[in-house]
Amino acid sequence: MNTKKLNIKKVLMLLLSLVLVFNLSACSGKNGEKDEKSAKVSETTAEPKNLDEAVALHKDLMSQENAILSINTELWEKVFIEADKGMVMSEDGKNYGDFLLKTIESSKSKFKADELKLLKEGAEKIRDIESQLTLLEEKFPEVARKSLDSDMSVPADSSMNIARDQAADESQKFPAFEGKDLDGKDVSSDKLFSGNAVTLVNFWFTTCSPCVGELGDLEELNKELAKKGGAVVGINSFTLDGQEEAIKEAKELLAKKGVSYQNVYFDSDSKAGEFTGKVFAYPTTYVVDREGNIVGDPIVGGINNKAQREKLQALIDEALEADKK
Repeated sequence: MNTKKLNIKKVLMLLLSLVLVFNLSACSGKNGEKDEKSAKVSETTAEPKNLDEAVALHKDLMSQENAILSINTELWEKVFIEADKGMVMSEDGKNYGDFLLKTIESSKSKFKADELKLLKEGAEKIRDIESQLTLLEEKFPEVARKSLDSDMSVPADSSMNIARDQAADESQKFPAFEGKDLDGKDVSSDKLFSGNAVTLVNFWFTTCSPCVGELGDLEELNKELAKKGGAVVGINSFTLDGQEEAIKEAKELLAKKGVSYQNVYFDSDSKAGEFTGKVFAYPTTYVVDREGNIVGDPIVGGINNKAQREKLQALIDEALEADKK
């Protein structure tokens, strides 16, 4: 499997998920042309009178934003690939449209004049949508959670169901691998899992804002688990096949965020590499027991909020209780 193609696919998925609030991104996307009318920002936005109306408006705005990113997908892929990793960090929590505009400006030599025009127009629309979303979320604090929960409950081709189906396809076993950590030390999945009462395997990549946003929480969780014989392990999809530049960038970011838990990589054409290639929502976290079995459903989206953390803790407790028997 070509790692570059694998990375591009994940980048597109995250373009559709980075705009979700509370770092609960868990979107899957489909390439294909859509009617350009669907990508236009609504000119008339009625002021919502209650939470239900606010949720409906929130979902509509998110749909408009995703539609913009779903048009001219190859161009947006190029934009995200050119993104400055440092810029992603400095813009964390800011208007995503502004981030896109800065990225487009910094990489404008890569595009033709007409392409540049299309991208800038799209990023400006996204900036307007993001401003509307911010105002909406300030007036109705629960609107983002309500909107997201309703989206994630949709059974058709959702990222959560993809992740669940993937776990089932693997007979609840995390695929075995022989790889290395980011310092070049050999890592065997057998020894890794058997050495821990529970292991949290977190899939992420460097330019994923929700992924980066939860690193501090994962570090704290790793310290808590260490007292109970467990650990957190990260798998940065950009580092598969030992990509030197990606490893360097991941190490720098992890150091900046104060992360000490182990991050590993392996060959993209291995069973674990194929498993990684099927992860269509980032971040995603699997709970694995001492036998290498996947415990329950994966946690799709960031764990830095109460609801997600409670789901994760329940799976951790389940694994720890089973380990005592």
